Amino acid sequence: MLFDVHAPPIHRYIARRLGTGEADDLVAQTFLIAFERRDSYRESPSGPLPWLYGIATNLIRRRRRDEIRQYRAYSRSDPGAAPAGADTLSAEVVDRVDAETTSRALAGVLAGLRQTDRDVLLLYAWEDLSYPEIAAALKIPAGTVASRLHRARRVLRAALGSDFQENRS
Repeated sequence: MLFDVHAPPIHRYIARRLGTGEADDLVAQTFLIAFERRDSYRESPSGPLPWLYGIATNLIRRRRRDEIRQYRAYSRSDPGAAPAGADTLSAEVVDRVDAETTSRALAGVLAGLRQTDRDVLLLYAWEDLSYPEIAAALKIPAGTVASRLHRARRVLRAALGSDFQENRS
């Protein structure tokens, strides 16, 4: 039941970080580790999802070099080339060119962020986790989440300028 409920968001998070090819394997590893460590799980008001994101993030860290290489390659890629995994219909949308240009710039900035800042930023922006949920996932204080997110946003604003629009929700 845990897998059926929480595998889709964990898969989406991993796929965004490492690509769909890696996601299936890492989702399986995430839930295998969760099963092996089920005795160490402490009940949380947010449920087990932050704990699972923490396991997934640790697995992603093990593949950090590949992730950084992917961001750097994407930032240098041809703006007309579709990113890996893009479906052909969405590639034809007119706004795609602007989005790809911004995505390439963003990928370059993400590659340059500290791993710890990137983890917090992506859990917040992509997975819409709250500060306490990110803190639980990464086993860090909520104040550290806030400072890392602030630092990552500052770097994004400096690098992307007017292209950077924050989600203030």
